Amino acid sequence: MNEIILLKLGELVLKGLNRKQFEDRLLHDISRRLKELGPFRVSSRQSTVYVEPLSPDCDLEEAFSRMQTVFGIVSVSRAAACEKSLEAITETAREYLRDQLLRSKSFKVESKRADKTFPMTSIELSQAVGGALHNAFPELTVDVHNPALTVSVEVREAAAYIHAGGIPGAGGLPVGVSGKAVSLLSGGIDSPVASFLMAKRGLALLPVHFFSYPYTSPEAREKVLALARILARYTGRMTLFFVPFTKIQEEIRRNCPEALYTLIMRRFMMRLAERIALDYGGQAIVTGESLGQVASQTMDAMTVTEAACSLPVLRPVVGLDKEEVVTIARRIGTFETSVLPYEDCCTVFTPRHPKTKPTLPELIAAEEKLDGETLMQEALDHMEKVVVTL
Repeated sequence: MNEIILLKLGELVLKGLNRKQFEDRLLHDISRRLKELGPFRVSSRQSTVYVEPLSPDCDLEEAFSRMQTVFGIVSVSRAAACEKSLEAITETAREYLRDQLLRSKSFKVESKRADKTFPMTSIELSQAVGGALHNAFPELTVDVHNPALTVSVEVREAAAYIHAGGIPGAGGLPVGVSGKAVSLLSGGIDSPVASFLMAKRGLALLPVHFFSYPYTSPEAREKVLALARILARYTGRMTLFFVPFTKIQEEIRRNCPEALYTLIMRRFMMRLAERIALDYGGQAIVTGESLGQVASQTMDAMTVTEAACSLPVLRPVVGLDKEEVVTIARRIGTFETSVLPYEDCCTVFTPRHPKTKPTLPELIAAEEKLDGETLMQEALDHMEKVVVTL
């Protein structure tokens, strides 16, 4: 039996003259995810992507799993392909879905006739296939409103496809169609969710992590690497930048008012992120800030932080509360890693009484005591790049 994977496109179908660009990027992403799983033919017709194994050695199970995390796809189905005749369709449905039909108490058939030359209407086809299946499995009842199993029949250009419905895909837009951005990736809950949400909108990510060894441990570094690997299930291959931040933080503690430690630290992060973005084609900076969550995320604090750079700052979780962010983190698989008890550099030298209503002039005055250019260049000179794959 010729089994394939059907992928249904989401908002890509609403695109105009640039739709082909979006689809080409999507097909490239899909092919890259499948490369190590065996030879597959990937093609797109009538708002559906067809993933066809070309060898019995293809790992269709793993391919099906990976397709669920490709941005741009809203539904993923395993299906059997057959000739476009009523006899072939009913026989394929009986055999391909036998186990599921035997486990179900009720069913219905839904048909879609994309090939308008097929001699039966969708309703006629559903009735004919439903009748044949009821005869073959007489213990089943037909329930068109709340069936235990829905048998889907799609008659398309090349063949007819039989499946038991799809499961949700990742949605969004193919990674890269919206440009590229640096994403500040800490070891917490918020920043991986922010990275995920912006990748879902088509951004290719350049994740950057600031570490402060020996104040932060090697385990904290591995935690961030693990988070990047989870995100790579959705984004594909990324380069993760580890930027040493110890000396900058020590100089801030030595020369600046304690109440401003965190704000000055974050301003340095924004400057360094912008340098990396400009060197590697990034057009924006993504952060996991949520308004009012901590002292450095008040409106005044975010204003003076953002003033340290000229690139746009994207804050996809700014209006979400912690419970909402945690829900997304659990769904995408980052939560359990994020809550591992390893510190990140944001917890180093935390002021006892951080300032929540800072002004830009006082930040600039405090930073004048630092040799910022030398500190940043030294950090960039010792930056480490790690390629992260699925």
